[in-house]
Amino acid sequence: MPEIKLAFWNVGNLFDTTASPLATDLEFTPEQGWTPEAFDAKVKALAGVIKLLHGGTGPDLLGLCEIENEDVLKALLKEIGREDYQIAHLDSPDLRGIDTTLVYSDKIFRKPAKSDMRGHTVHLRYATRDIFEVRLRLKGSGTTPELSVLVNHWPSRKNGQYETEPLRITAAEHAGRLVDGYLKFSRAEFLAANPPFTLDQLQQRWNRNVLLMGDFNDEPYSRSMLDYLQAAKDLDHVEEEMKGTAGGKPPAAKAYLARNAYLFNPMWRLLATPDVGTHFYSAATNSMNLLDQFVLSRGLVYGLQGLKFDSGSVGIFNQPPAAGPSGRPQNFDRETLKGVSDHFPITAKIEVL
Repeated sequence: MPEIKLAFWNVGNLFDTTASPLATDLEFTPEQGWTPEAFDAKVKALAGVIKLLHGGTGPDLLGLCEIENEDVLKALLKEIGREDYQIAHLDSPDLRGIDTTLVYSDKIFRKPAKSDMRGHTVHLRYATRDIFEVRLRLKGSGTTPELSVLVNHWPSRKNGQYETEPLRITAAEHAGRLVDGYLKFSRAEFLAANPPFTLDQLQQRWNRNVLLMGDFNDEPYSRSMLDYLQAAKDLDHVEEEMKGTAGGKPPAAKAYLARNAYLFNPMWRLLATPDVGTHFYSAATNSMNLLDQFVLSRGLVYGLQGLKFDSGSVGIFNQPPAAGPSGRPQNFDRETLKGVSDHFPITAKIEVL
């Protein structure tokens, strides 16, 4: 098991054909043309693309968003036909009833306990798309690497990029707080520790493997990503170790609690290429937007705890059938039953050290 093949995809409104009493999904009913035939065609199209990822081998770990519920996800996995695929899923209270979810290979990962899965609702004036947290452990004997995954789907730009920016900043702050919880002890934990945490204990936590993936609905250079999630293109901050005092003792509480957990965004390398992105919006100056991204903790960047993200492996699957004749994402049309999604999938690899 030298590597873990990753993918994330906004599959574009994978709803069932019945109206939910808990969500405003009235657009996806047979009366609106969302028939069982349309649903089946959409599922077949999505499965066909997923099976093509990573040179036709498919991913070992697959994050998805715009999934209505676990039933539609089961239909998708049945169409893919891989017996090793297992589901990590929790229903969210999103207003439209769409969830983020994670699919993993049981050949590589152990089944996560219920306590290893949490849905974090981002509360605006209403409940919006959750950040789905899954703590995964690799199979093997003895101590095996852990990987904490946060699957994101931040509020859309539908009502204007800048008008809706505060909503994504709110989601970024929420995600950043979750990252801090993984990489740092809380104030209460730090102060209550008896005996005090050693510098080694602080460094072990600081170097945990945390992977964020998702449709962030912002570019890598947007304020939400840079200033609030603190996901950078440079490694100057990411490379900083958890340092102690000059005498090698743990830092004082004030210094420790003030440390920022910076992240690395490997997607920047794709920004300078014309016509490359994951989502097409013709009215924008840059019509191809890079909204779907992977973001890493320093542990994953440097391989400090058994896993190392391969930044050079990051890619966008922008080939047919995901791409239409124009080379842009080909959204599914419920009348012609053609197309797939309005986003391209992204892929990458993690080395198992």
